[in-house]
Amino acid sequence: MPKDAPSQTPLPESLRNQLDEFRRQLWRTKIAEAVFAGIFGLLLSYLVVFALDRVWTTPGIVRLAILVGGTSLAAIFAPIWLHRWVWRHRRENQLARLIARKHPGLGDRLLGVVELQGQNEDADSLSPRLRAAAMEAVAAEAARRKLDDSLPVSRHRRWSLAVVGLFLLAGAALTIVPQAGLNSLKRWLFPLSSTPRYTFTLIDGVPSELPVPVGEAFAIDLYLSENSEWQPLDGRARYARQDPVTSQLDGRLYRFEFPGQQEPGDVRVEIGDARHSIRVLPSLRPTQERTVAEIRYPEYLQLDPESVDLATGVVNAVQGSTVQLTVETSRALSQATYGPLGFPDRAPLEPGALVEDGEAEASEPSAMLVRNQRATTNEIEIGKESIEVPMHWTDSLGLAGAEGFKVRIEAMPDEAPVCYMEGIAAQHAILAVETIDFEVTASDDFGIREYGLEWYGEPTQAGAGKVSTGDLILEKGAPDLMRSSTPASFSPKAYNIGPQKLFLRAYAEDYLPDRGRIYSQPIIVYILSEEEHAQMLKNRFDRAISELEDLARRERSLFEENQRLERLDGEELQDEKNRERLQKQEEAERQQAEKMKELADQMEELLKDSARNGSIDKETMRKMAESMQSMKELGEQDMPEVEGKLGEAGDQKNTEQKSQEDLKKAVEDQKKVLEKMQETIDKANDANQRFEASTFVSRLKKAASDEDAVASASLEGSESFGLRREQMDPAAIGILDDVVAQQSDTTSDVRWILEDLGHFFTRTDKAEYGDILREMVDSQIELGMEDVRTRLSNNHSFIAAKGAAGWAEKLREWAKKLEGASDDGGGGGGGGGGGGGEDEDFEFMLRVMKLVQQEQDLRARTRALETLKRSFELENTP
Repeated sequence: MPKDAPSQTPLPESLRNQLDEFRRQLWRTKIAEAVFAGIFGLLLSYLVVFALDRVWTTPGIVRLAILVGGTSLAAIFAPIWLHRWVWRHRRENQLARLIARKHPGLGDRLLGVVELQGQNEDADSLSPRLRAAAMEAVAAEAARRKLDDSLPVSRHRRWSLAVVGLFLLAGAALTIVPQAGLNSLKRWLFPLSSTPRYTFTLIDGVPSELPVPVGEAFAIDLYLSENSEWQPLDGRARYARQDPVTSQLDGRLYRFEFPGQQEPGDVRVEIGDARHSIRVLPSLRPTQERTVAEIRYPEYLQLDPESVDLATGVVNAVQGSTVQLTVETSRALSQATYGPLGFPDRAPLEPGALVEDGEAEASEPSAMLVRNQRATTNEIEIGKESIEVPMHWTDSLGLAGAEGFKVRIEAMPDEAPVCYMEGIAAQHAILAVETIDFEVTASDDFGIREYGLEWYGEPTQAGAGKVSTGDLILEKGAPDLMRSSTPASFSPKAYNIGPQKLFLRAYAEDYLPDRGRIYSQPIIVYILSEEEHAQMLKNRFDRAISELEDLARRERSLFEENQRLERLDGEELQDEKNRERLQKQEEAERQQAEKMKELADQMEELLKDSARNGSIDKETMRKMAESMQSMKELGEQDMPEVEGKLGEAGDQKNTEQKSQEDLKKAVEDQKKVLEKMQETIDKANDANQRFEASTFVSRLKKAASDEDAVASASLEGSESFGLRREQMDPAAIGILDDVVAQQSDTTSDVRWILEDLGHFFTRTDKAEYGDILREMVDSQIELGMEDVRTRLSNNHSFIAAKGAAGWAEKLREWAKKLEGASDDGGGGGGGGGGGGGEDEDFEFMLRVMKLVQQEQDLRARTRALETLKRSFELENTP
């Protein structure tokens, strides 16, 4: 070795071996402590979770903290411990310092020796021999001592015992109560998982949240599991901070009853070692907000389905339809049911009983189709009885709706349609050329199929010929047409209907099969011949004259009262009592004027109707027109003037002299009114006499026609001639009785003609009428016609027919003579003063009136024909 090279002296071998052994002992002890501490932490954390789970449901965050705390001994403490005792005690100098803690002197010398070992010096500055001697001296000293007592206190045996103890405890938990042990192990290893805590007391289906009705007492039912190892006899529950409630085990049920609540809260349940918390949420029950009925009508009605909003909970449905009910609630539903169906009009159904008319069995509730907040029933068939449909529902929170909600379905029969005629009197008497205008209205609850008119006639006399029957369609309906009105015009001539008694009625049909037509109240229309029409007009004229004469008598009474008032002086007229008398006179005169105007209107209508009848001569028409004109002047001018003067006379603002003058003028004007009224009565009587004279012709012709009908009817059924009644066919007896009745009526008519002819001759002293009267009396026509009736009663029909035909010929002969007499006297009675010009003017006016009347009748018949045409088109419309 060179002289200048540095020199190092190693530790003595004995010392080095002694330090290595010290290091190994230190490391072995501290590593064991670290391992046992880690295992201890893990076992302890598991056992802590196991113990806590036996008392309460350890939250996941707490279990996570326990797991972190347990593993920290292994994951954090052990590395730190190893770093301290292993890593930091791997060199001789580090070991020397550790030994110095226990043996400071030895430790310092060992530290010095270790430092000498590391010095690099040459031989001139430090003698290697001296350094080696020093090391040997320290090694010798260390050899004489045991360095084990310099090791830090060892706790690995304690840790091992603790680990063994915890391991035994954990093993016991897993062995004795394996389900609880494994459950805690799982909850310890996975603290944030949803693994439920194992309890020896097992409760099935404990909800985490429980909605309950607001303000209503409620109960929580908890059921003990069949697998529960522990079956406590009672349990305890507490709502928030309220007093706890207890429940005894009943079978497998614990029922905890609580008063109504308004605010949410937690219910803590303790049963054995089971601990549960239930969040109670007071909520409003789901309420019905809207109910809709979907009605499907029977096929024959041809109606589209209809949705009806049930504001009142009642729906009307026609029998044979189906109804589907939908209820909409305030909250989404989980389930809903309806039924059993109730029948309020009869005793409740027995379980399993069948509903009438083939409806479904109604003893059990049926499920409804639920869509969010809506629940819909199946289709419910509607029979003949009304039903009630109770409904029950549960919302998504599990709350049931209020009890008692039900829908009533009223089973409505398909009622018959209703039809009637408006704007027409119950009876009418018209000529065949006239037209009746009216309106036909039809209505039905479920659609009008069609409506129109129908008529049938009855003979007014035996043998009058075939009566008329017919019908026409006014309107084709539709399934959705519930009400309709159509104007109608009926003209006998347009439908070729002759004189007879006709029953006219409206009809309507609905869609119900086999129901047929439903009719209105019939209107009786007497279709008259000209002779019958003239007699009817004569009767109306008689009534008008009687009313005119009554007006004249009342006017005379008023005139006499006014004359009495006229005798009073002016001062007396201003007296309150007399003013009241004047006011009464004024009011009475006003009423007289109103009635006179009404009578004038009646006369105008009579004149128009007379213009249709060709058997009334123009002179009679002229006198009727003059009477009518006088009535109009009286009602519109003359009588109102008297009324006005009476009012002025009774005015308290007038002077005494002015009142007297007004009253005097009123009396003078009223006198003229009376004179004019008498002239009008005379004109009317004159016209009435001519009218009556002309009616004798028509009445005789009618009687002749009636006798012809009797003769014709008598010859029908010749196979029954001469038989006794008991030998005759019942139908032939009926015909014979009708003919006898007709002959009796005709005999009565002729008797009245004789009587009226006698009165007429007495009033007028017209020779022609006297001659006819004598001829009729001399012919003993009454006895002859009575003989015809007797022979008919005895079924001597052939002889009776011959006699009736003879009297018919005789009556026509007398009518012809009277017709000539009426024509001869038709131009007289003009009354002077330019009669020829007035006759020409009136004849022109009469022609114009008749033309206007004919035009009106023609337009009316055209309307009737258009109605018939439209009916034909409707009838042929598919």
